[in-house]
Amino acid sequence: MKKRLLVLVTLVFVLGLTLPIAVQAQGPVEIRWYVGLGAGTDAPVIEAQEAVVEEFNAMQDDIELVLEIVDNDQAYDVLSTQIAAGNAPDIVGPMGIRGRASFPGAWLDMSPLIEATNYDLSDFDPALVEFYQVEGEGQLGIPFAVFPSFLMYNKDLFDEGGIPYPPENYGDMYTTWEGEEVVWDIDALRDVAMLLTVDANGNDATMEEFDPEQIVQFGYGTQFTDMPGRDTLFGAGNVVDADGNAQIPENWRVAEHWYHDGMWVDYFYPNAVYGGSDILGGAGGNWFGSGNIAMVTIHTWFLGWGTADLEAEWGLGPVPSYEGVTTAKLHADTFGILNSTENPEAAFEVLTYLLGEKAEELTGIYGGMPARLSLQDSFFPNFEAANGIEGLDLNWDVVVAGLSYPDNPNHEEGMPSFLESTSRYTEYVTEADNDPDYDIDAGLDQLVEDLQAIFDAAAE
Repeated sequence: MKKRLLVLVTLVFVLGLTLPIAVQAQGPVEIRWYVGLGAGTDAPVIEAQEAVVEEFNAMQDDIELVLEIVDNDQAYDVLSTQIAAGNAPDIVGPMGIRGRASFPGAWLDMSPLIEATNYDLSDFDPALVEFYQVEGEGQLGIPFAVFPSFLMYNKDLFDEGGIPYPPENYGDMYTTWEGEEVVWDIDALRDVAMLLTVDANGNDATMEEFDPEQIVQFGYGTQFTDMPGRDTLFGAGNVVDADGNAQIPENWRVAEHWYHDGMWVDYFYPNAVYGGSDILGGAGGNWFGSGNIAMVTIHTWFLGWGTADLEAEWGLGPVPSYEGVTTAKLHADTFGILNSTENPEAAFEVLTYLLGEKAEELTGIYGGMPARLSLQDSFFPNFEAANGIEGLDLNWDVVVAGLSYPDNPNHEEGMPSFLESTSRYTEYVTEADNDPDYDIDAGLDQLVEDLQAIFDAAAE
C-alpha cells in the first residue's frame, strides 16, 4: 500500500494530477489573524469580528481562520515577542501606518500575489494604492479604511467676525472680507486666522490693542496630532531620509517657524499653555469641541464624538496649499501579511476576503471610510446616522477629494526605535510650544543629532 501511495504521489508531481481527497486531506491550513495594533479590541467590535471569522470558516474547508485579540497597550510588545520567537501570526490588522512602521522589514510584499491572482485594484484611487508601496519593500498593503483630513471650521465664529467661509473645493480661490480673490494657501489661512483670534476686549490679532495675555478665541490649530502630523500641512516628509539618516525636511523646518510665530508673534495658534486651558477644552484637548477656535485640521475619526457638545454650526473645507502643493495628510488602516508566514497564498485569500466581500461591514465596524470607490456613496448617510450628525448638509465631496493629496511618504513611516524617537521629538515640541524665545533652528538641529544617535543605536 505504501509503495502504491508513493507511486501516486510521484505521478502527482510529475504529471500535475490531483490527489484523491483521502490522500490530499491534511486538515485545513490555519491562518492566525492578529488584532490589537489599531481598532478591534472593544467588546462589541470583538463580537463582530468573531462573527466574520465564523462565517469565513463555515463557507469553506481549506482554511481555518483563528482570531487573536490583544489589548492595544500590550499588542506591540506581544507581536514583537512573537516575531522574535518565530511564532508570529499570519495577518495583522486593522492597523495604521504607525502600527506597520513599528515593525520594519517584517511585512510581505504582496505584489507577486496580486499579479498571480490578477487581483483587481481598479476600485481604488491609484494614489491610495501607491500610498502602500514602500521603496525597497514593495506593496505592503491594499487600501481598506481611510480617515482623510480636511479643514473644519466654526461657521458661527466666521459669521460673528463677518469673515467669508473657506472655499468649498480644492482649487477654488478664496474671496476675502474685502472682496479680493486669493489662492487658498498658508498665507490666506494665517490672515483669516488672525482676524478670528480675539481677546477678552473684542480686539482681533491684527489690532494694536490686542492683548495676547487674554485670548478667548483662536483662529487655527492642528488638533490631536504630533510634530510630523502638524508639519505635514507644509508638505509630505519624514524624519528619516532615503539612506536611513535622521533629518528635518526643509519644508518642515519652515513649518516649525510658522507654528512658533503663530503662537508667540501672530497669536492665532494656541501655545502649550492655552492649548491645555479650559478655554480650549482643558486636559482633553478638544479644541474645536470647545467652540473657541475657528478652524482646525482634523480627520474623519473626529466627527461625531468630537462635536457632540458643540452647539455652533460647522462645515468642512479644503486643506490650504503651500508653495502650490496641497497635502491632506492621511490616516489609513489596512491589513498586512507578515513575511514569516508559511502559507502566503492562504493568508492572501483571507486578506482579500476581509478587504473585498467584508470591506463594507468591517469599515462600518471600525468607523472608517471605505477605500473602495464603489462603497463610498453609501458610506456617508450611514456614517452621519451612526455619529448623530445627519441633517447638517456637510460637504463630503471635499473629504473624498482630499484622498487625492495624501502625504507620501507618510509622516509616520519607517522611523527606527519608534517609541523612543517619538518621545524625543515630543520633548522638542514641549520646549518650543512653551517658550516664546525658543531657538527653533538650534532646537531642530539638536533634535536631528539626538534622533541620529537613537537610529544608530537601533542599528547595532
